[in-house]
Amino acid sequence: MLRHNVRVRPNLDHIARDHGFNFHIIDNEIYWDESRAYRFTLRQIEEQIEKPTAELHQMCLDVVARAIRDDALLTQLAIPPLYWDVIAESWRNNDPSLYGRMDFVWTGNGPVKLLEYNADTPTSLYESAYFQWVWMEDARNSGLIPRDADQYNAIQDKLIARFGELNQGLPLYFSCCKDTEEDRGTVLYLEDCAQQAGLDTRFLYIEDIGLGFDGHLTDLHNRVIQQVFKLYPLEWMMRDEYGPLLRKRREQWLEPLWKSILSNKGLLPLLWRFFPHHPNLLPAWFDGDKPLIDAGEGYVRKPIFSREGGNITLFDGQHNVVDSVDGDYAHEPVIYQAFQPLPRFGDSYTLIGSWIVDDEAVGVGIREDMSLITKDTSRFIPHYIAG
Repeated sequence: MLRHNVRVRPNLDHIARDHGFNFHIIDNEIYWDESRAYRFTLRQIEEQIEKPTAELHQMCLDVVARAIRDDALLTQLAIPPLYWDVIAESWRNNDPSLYGRMDFVWTGNGPVKLLEYNADTPTSLYESAYFQWVWMEDARNSGLIPRDADQYNAIQDKLIARFGELNQGLPLYFSCCKDTEEDRGTVLYLEDCAQQAGLDTRFLYIEDIGLGFDGHLTDLHNRVIQQVFKLYPLEWMMRDEYGPLLRKRREQWLEPLWKSILSNKGLLPLLWRFFPHHPNLLPAWFDGDKPLIDAGEGYVRKPIFSREGGNITLFDGQHNVVDSVDGDYAHEPVIYQAFQPLPRFGDSYTLIGSWIVDDEAVGVGIREDMSLITKDTSRFIPHYIAG
């Protein structure tokens, strides 16, 4: 993996606007950063990223199969008992899943290590699937990268194919919260993919979902909602006023209820418990358990429902705080994970996000930050394959 500087397209703002990329600048700071790019070889992609992603995903599915049969595991994951049986039913009924993103640390020496699995509401999808592909085509045509360069990116094609498989002839609603431009952009992109697959789609903000007299969820025109993709965490749904309605299974949700086992950082200690010393895992343990690292080694504290780096804290071997991020998860249960520093290029640390669609590894998106903790504002850097 090599990072090098490249020339920024002089009309980048115009290109982004034309493609609907309305959040390439966040809070007056660069989010989409094409002043640099990462170069991989095909062997690195296939052996170091694609292969372990596929294997880890299957291991995660194994954890789901174990957890639905073990109340102690569901308790450790802090999933409300009210939903245990319906989560198990969702799994046994093979409720379909769409996508997810594994976050890896890889220094180039040794195997990638899993930091977490964003299995329910992963963002940076539009940038990974679409806009970095547009960048690659422009970069090839202008000679910024080799003309025979490729990109590890079958995300959009796989999304469209998956939506086609999920087409039941019913309207598929797409939903997110209001006042979240990045989430709205992600949902708009996914809706477009579904339309390309021939689905009848409708958009509805989470806040505008209503409740009919018979207990069915409805849209603003009092039409019953039967299928819905939501960029809204499952654990939030379970805590909402309408949460108990999930037990009735009247709607098909993307992502499905069984994903609540994977969209939970408690997955990390369970993976280590069932697959100890796997080369792509870091030691991880639940709060209150015996630490699985030697004295003097660094570690990370993670709230199990943390998102975008919220309330994550890094400690050195003497239990001193190295870095931390504020957030809304300070009162959530936590897990601990052995510290594996992200590789540093210049003044930035690099995280690899490996995408999964329909249980297949399909592409990557790369994020950079001057902090060791990757956040929602961390810069997105394009990549390509050469050699």
